[in-house]
Amino acid sequence: MTEAPRSHLFYQSRNKRPMLDMARGVYMWDVDGKRYLDGSSGAMVSNIGHSNPRVLEAMRRQMEKSTFGYRLHFETEPAERLAAKTAGLAPEGLERVFFVSGGSEAVESGIKLARQYAVAIGQASRWKVISRTPSYHGCTLGALALTGYTPLTQPFEPMMQAMPKIPAPRAYLDKMDMDDPATGLHYADMLEAKILAEGPDSVLAFIVEPVGGASTGALVPPAGYMARIRDICNRYGIILIHDEVMSGGGRTGRFFGGEHWDGAPDIITLSKGFGAGYAALGAVIAHERIVDAVMDAGGFAHGFTYAGNPLACATGLAVMQEIEAEGMIDNAAQIGDLLKARLQALSQRFQIIGDVRGKGLLLAFELVSDRDTMAPLPAAFNAYNRLVDIAHDNGLIIYARRTRDGLEGDHFLVCPPMISTADHVDEIIDVLTRSLAQFMDEITGKWPVAV
Repeated sequence: MTEAPRSHLFYQSRNKRPMLDMARGVYMWDVDGKRYLDGSSGAMVSNIGHSNPRVLEAMRRQMEKSTFGYRLHFETEPAERLAAKTAGLAPEGLERVFFVSGGSEAVESGIKLARQYAVAIGQASRWKVISRTPSYHGCTLGALALTGYTPLTQPFEPMMQAMPKIPAPRAYLDKMDMDDPATGLHYADMLEAKILAEGPDSVLAFIVEPVGGASTGALVPPAGYMARIRDICNRYGIILIHDEVMSGGGRTGRFFGGEHWDGAPDIITLSKGFGAGYAALGAVIAHERIVDAVMDAGGFAHGFTYAGNPLACATGLAVMQEIEAEGMIDNAAQIGDLLKARLQALSQRFQIIGDVRGKGLLLAFELVSDRDTMAPLPAAFNAYNRLVDIAHDNGLIIYARRTRDGLEGDHFLVCPPMISTADHVDEIIDVLTRSLAQFMDEITGKWPVAV
């Protein structure tokens, strides 16, 4: 490997990775010429693959016209067109769009919009946003207060306003049938219990990922859950927010993950695949009644310098046009079914795989020490890092987190771009098979497990 000069950058850790040279389609190359299959689309971002020539051309055309136009000085055609396109894909009534630069900004903006709406309609006592644990909603302090992932939240607790939480519907851990509507009601009714415990007049909103993201590893809600939480929110006048930062953009086989179920939200937050890695882009999509009330009360007291940036919006529009022209959402559903079946078959070879879950190309598998009890692997094995490193060395990029509130357990997101083919699935499974075998060789004998 080429020796790199001393870096002045810092991120989460001192873990070093190769220097990126270029990326095309589903593949990336380092400066030494080694190729990697992007099996997680980065952080579930590069939905349409890398270096799409039509998106790059749209970016070039916009750069020749303008790269920046501040929203208080100009309206821009790319922002108007992208807003209209986005609203056209959203559930009925969600007609208004506010652009941001990323997922954390989208969530922060969404909860602040909800709060200003409550104040505008004379319900200033409402400020609590209920979320789930585990969950991840962003790294700004407002979004982090909604997050249920101890290693990320604990250091900052003195700086945040604690928000109430309910358990995520992890039926596979609780040995409940996720296809039974009674299971969905069991978990959804925890929301009503929490609302009553907190005091309904104090609860502003409930935020939920329709298909789980990094902290729950592509968790799919049990039957009846999504419709039930909509009913509960209606009953108590609570705003329902769908966090579609990861599940939106077509990855699950629908443009919005929430489209798989009844129960449309009042606000949607969107990012990651929305700009698909070509530009820093996200959005809040809100119901007309919410925005109108806030505007009538004096306007939305919130904003970002790059909100509605014309280059970012032209990029997002080109991404959406490419998704439609190439039938990528249908492909995500079909290839996702194939990949999920292959992952399930892999679990028959490796008893250490305790669960395979997800929709479309938002998929994950979880490692356990015992399938009957779903006990996690010993935390000291550091499996969520080690298997990622092994796969990376073998030319496959996957994404991992710790399943049990960030403290133990190991799940791995396998989410290649929406342009993936059956041949790419073969390659992913081949590398995963070799990587899991290598990991098993490393831990065999260190603790009792049937392999």
